[in-house]
Amino acid sequence: MDWPHDPDGEEGSEGRRKYGHAVLAKKVDEDEDFPFTAGEYVEQYGDHPVRVDYERVVSVEEIFENIDDDEEFEDFPEFHRAVGEAMREADYWPYRLEHA
Repeated sequence: MDWPHDPDGEEGSEGRRKYGHAVLAKKVDEDEDFPFTAGEYVEQYGDHPVRVDYERVVSVEEIFENIDDDEEFEDFPEFHRAVGEAMREADYWPYRLEHA
């Protein structure tokens, strides 16, 4: 896939130093951007790359496939909760918790 910028460059995962949520969160200004909808976020950043682990890069749009476009985020906790659930559903979450 042709990305609008290098997934590991300064606009992406910063040389593989930032993954998943960190890459998504740095696109948002907490003081100016909230509230916004998932659809608005995808419209602006959908083709941007997100490194989900050391081997895999996916688009923002792929991560948001399991989030309703009309879902509105009032703050970072709501945003992170929805994105985390979507990443787990799509098996983009690199860590697994084992239940006893």
